[in-house]
Amino acid sequence: MRAKTEAMRRIIRLSLTIGTVLTIVVTALPANAQIDMRVAGITSSNRKHVDIERPFFDALTKNTGVQVRVNYNPHDSVGMNLQEALRHVRTGTFDVLSVPIGLLSRDDPFFEGLDLVGVSTDMNELRKVVDAYRDVFDRRLQSKFNAKVLLLWPYGPQVLYCNAELKSLDDLKGQKVRTYTASMSALVQHFGGTPVTLQFPEVYPALQRGVANCAVTSPTSGSTGNWPEVTTHLLSLSVANGVTGHFVNLDHWKRYAPADQKKLEAEFKKFEGQMWDLAIRVNEDATNCNLGRDTCKDHVKFKMKAVEVTPGDLRKVKAAASAVVLPMFKQACNRVDPSCAATWNDTVGKVSGLRIE
Repeated sequence: MRAKTEAMRRIIRLSLTIGTVLTIVVTALPANAQIDMRVAGITSSNRKHVDIERPFFDALTKNTGVQVRVNYNPHDSVGMNLQEALRHVRTGTFDVLSVPIGLLSRDDPFFEGLDLVGVSTDMNELRKVVDAYRDVFDRRLQSKFNAKVLLLWPYGPQVLYCNAELKSLDDLKGQKVRTYTASMSALVQHFGGTPVTLQFPEVYPALQRGVANCAVTSPTSGSTGNWPEVTTHLLSLSVANGVTGHFVNLDHWKRYAPADQKKLEAEFKKFEGQMWDLAIRVNEDATNCNLGRDTCKDHVKFKMKAVEVTPGDLRKVKAAASAVVLPMFKQACNRVDPSCAATWNDTVGKVSGLRIE
């Protein structure tokens, strides 16, 4: 009996020793181990954006020295529904996702405060708004959805494509208009239209079949999505900016050493700058190409009819922002966070000159 007892003690001591060694090995591995990163990126039809995004992720290890093996795919190629994007990033189905901010507002209206219709009418104004709201946006994303902001960038001015006669915003009355944010829907309803919520890949067939008569997107996205094939009139009045984010699952992010996190953040900051530059650089050319102008260079040339942007329409958008959009945002956002309007006033409000009362 004593012999058996002593033998058991030796086995236990040996097991503990092996366990200690394994623990040391396992805890030492992450410093040099390669980390897999599953990325669901920008919709594949946005080719100019994907042409920046894909090479960025392909070169991430080379440019940072961080040992990360990226499995990159545009979100539509893996069949992901963007309306469920936050759930995917929260649970870690994907480690990094590219998601339009307008879709996030369905999970939490707080996020739409970054790109409310009528607030930022040009890229300079938008940069100030994004910088002002970035920190509060990121804190909320981390606390509620287990995700962190890597970059925030715009597709560019969101304009109106229509396959119906259009002379001004007043002609939206009676039209079915594709929108993708609550504030955009409120604007369309303000002018007598009916908002139709559609994801980008659904818009072309919707315009083709009459499910929608008009649709909102950037000139670049509309051009690369071939919307001019199924629309006739282009009103280049920016009602929003199509702000989009790349977010990383927090559990995934914490796998990187602090020094590697800093390297990745610096590289993603460069990526963000590229996306802002693209928004500014290509949308003018896309507009020229949509309208079939001789100055068209880098997009397919179409023959849409230009609808003049009048000072009256600009005033109407600003008036609608104050009369309809901001009160709508206050009601929806304060319902889930009583301090939401105050937070917006202290951030976006201060740089935009607008205020939620």
